[in-house]
Amino acid sequence: MMLAIQDYTQLTDAEAEARIVAAKQTLGERLVILGHHYQREEVFRHADFSGDSLKLSREAANSKADYIVFCGVHFMAEVADILSRPEQTAILPDMAAGCSMADMANLANVERAWRELAEVLAPDEQVTPVTYINSAADLKAFCGRHGGIVCTSTNAQRVLEWSFSQREKVLFFPDQHLGRNTGYKMDIPLEEMVVWDFDLPLGGLTPEQIKQAKMILWKGFCSVHQMFRPEHIDAFKAKYPDSYIISHPESPFEVCQKSDYVGSTEYIINTIRDAAPNTRWLVGTELNLVNRLHQQFKHEGKHVHFMSPTVCMCSTMFRIDPQHLAWVLENLVAGYVVNDVHVAPDEAVQAKLALERMLEVSP
Repeated sequence: MMLAIQDYTQLTDAEAEARIVAAKQTLGERLVILGHHYQREEVFRHADFSGDSLKLSREAANSKADYIVFCGVHFMAEVADILSRPEQTAILPDMAAGCSMADMANLANVERAWRELAEVLAPDEQVTPVTYINSAADLKAFCGRHGGIVCTSTNAQRVLEWSFSQREKVLFFPDQHLGRNTGYKMDIPLEEMVVWDFDLPLGGLTPEQIKQAKMILWKGFCSVHQMFRPEHIDAFKAKYPDSYIISHPESPFEVCQKSDYVGSTEYIINTIRDAAPNTRWLVGTELNLVNRLHQQFKHEGKHVHFMSPTVCMCSTMFRIDPQHLAWVLENLVAGYVVNDVHVAPDEAVQAKLALERMLEVSP
């Protein structure tokens, strides 16, 4: 009989952990658990592979397991389903684990934007649609249909270089900050990067602004990285003048401009890992990752601090807890699949086109 989640919600973390370990041993090579860096430690420790979106996308594609359990958010499990083989099953331990940034761009609004752009341009000839991997499968499929591509924070510059080699402009969604920070790094002037407000006709822009723009940035953002402010950096540097500032490119432009280093979660981890002992770091990214870095490198005398004075974690990622993971795994042991994620076949074909373009562009 299928096991009910209600029977797991009262388990302590220690009880859930013991049951997770036992279920993993029973399932063996039939199971692979993928853990995103922002995942809470009680779950992250059970991951067979950990990483950011690009790394985990590759692991999903290469996995030989029957079951891919993604400890992340919904769009990540969709990517695992799209890239995996038909006989494999992608599972998300809690279906409520979504992404507020991804929710800021939906297919209806993007298709309307494309139609409105057609009043000013010939978008299928002049604009490459680029969606951040933090987006729903139907938006990846939209990019696949319209000659577009997917990017991550790791490969955003390479993807944009490819995109501009195809067409003269880019429509970038859903995160305006990643688009702006990457575009500026590529010497695109700020005035040639305009923001498309999906609540306003023609995105709140004039036809002339659209014609002159190199990048059209969707009015979206990450609720975690949006909280970081340049004054947080100023206050920290006043207290620790010799410290280093490192930020994720989902952070606002002003924060990235004041940072010594800007890059993906993998880049942040590697930079702090390779830094000299006894250095101090202010980090602009998700709290669970920052806490993990602090614990991992404190024996080297490295001090790793969270940028915001307000506690801010990825609340949707936090929904994946040991209790849900134990529930999913013990159901698999019992022969039942719960919380499997399936992308419709036609949509998956188009989304895979955009994802494969990304994987070809990425090193």
